[in-house]
Amino acid sequence: MAIELTDANFEEKVIKSDKPVLVDFWAEWCGPCRMVAPIVEEISKEYEGKAVIGKLDVDSNPEVASKYGIRNIPTILFFKNGEIADKQVGAVPKNVLTEKIDSLL
Repeated sequence: MAIELTDANFEEKVIKSDKPVLVDFWAEWCGPCRMVAPIVEEISKEYEGKAVIGKLDVDSNPEVASKYGIRNIPTILFFKNGEIADKQVGAVPKNVLTEKIDSLL
């Protein structure tokens, strides 16, 4: 299951992670976010132990969303060693996301 990321735990769970991290920036009212959500859940199961998969609600956690300039959702950021390594804006097929994670493993 994807972990819930917040302004409070983002540093610990994402920036300090020793594994690649996928962060899904989403909101309850966002239609395309609901399309991406099941894909993110699937990926979280498939990459368990290899990568960290998390979701951050932009309405509840404006600090992190603002820090990374999230203007459109869904936006998915890929982190490696605490740095942004890749980015995907909008709803995309699962293989697009898994290819990006695979390139960071």
